[in-house]
Amino acid sequence: MPKRYPLPKRFNAALSEKAYTQLRELNAKWLLGNNYLLVVLLENLEQYADEEALDRVFSEFVAEYGAPSGGTGKTTQSG
Repeated sequence: MPKRYPLPKRFNAALSEKAYTQLRELNAKWLLGNNYLLVVLLENLEQYADEEALDRVFSEFVAEYGAPSGGTGKTTQSG
């Protein structure tokens, strides 16, 4: 019997319809559930995401939508 991966941290997350659609498609393929899919994606981000491309995507998002007020996130400046 496979071991169960522990998920000690819990938080509520809101997703756009596009993001949720992609999460559902991954779930249909891998049958892991949303929590495990997000763990796999975030814990292994450096294995499949180009750092410069990721910085560009975040910079473009912040330029278009801004950063949430009161957030603790760090904005990366590309140069």
